[in-house]
Amino acid sequence: MSTRSGFSLVVLTLGFVWHAAAEGPNLGRMATPEELAAWDISIGPDGAGLPPGSGTPKQGEAVFIAKCVACHGEKGAGKPNDQLVGGRGTLTGDQAPVKTVGSFWPYATTVFDYVRRAMPLNESKSLSNDEVYSVVAYLLHLNGIIDENETVDARTLPKVRMPNADGFVTFTRGK
Repeated sequence: MSTRSGFSLVVLTLGFVWHAAAEGPNLGRMATPEELAAWDISIGPDGAGLPPGSGTPKQGEAVFIAKCVACHGEKGAGKPNDQLVGGRGTLTGDQAPVKTVGSFWPYATTVFDYVRRAMPLNESKSLSNDEVYSVVAYLLHLNGIIDENETVDARTLPKVRMPNADGFVTFTRGK
């Protein structure tokens, strides 16, 4: 191939790519404000943005059995997926750490955020607010963090003191 025909091929290819990019691949559309709002559900450590609703460990047990036990085992013991209960004292020392709701998570509000956003795995975001509060209450109770008669809601959940609340250190990046 001559240099001239090689150059022509490059120009032709770039022209085609530019034309295709200018028109776009027509794959999808801009998300609407309502669609974006449905995913803007982050809950921080202070509990800002927690929705209305409430739940108890007893209510959470029923939801857990119906929607969580297949992946997390009886009473959150694990298998086939993550263990949710136990593990206290395993983050330091020689044994392998067992990262659970009771041993690792620093804030009860982020447990709520995660359950609401990602569980159950095959139907994320399908639990009602009351179901999420209830499952979180159940997990907190199984980990010995709250009493079996306590109710969690937007007012009480941010006040729950997690066992590993002081286990994380603030990292400040140097300039």
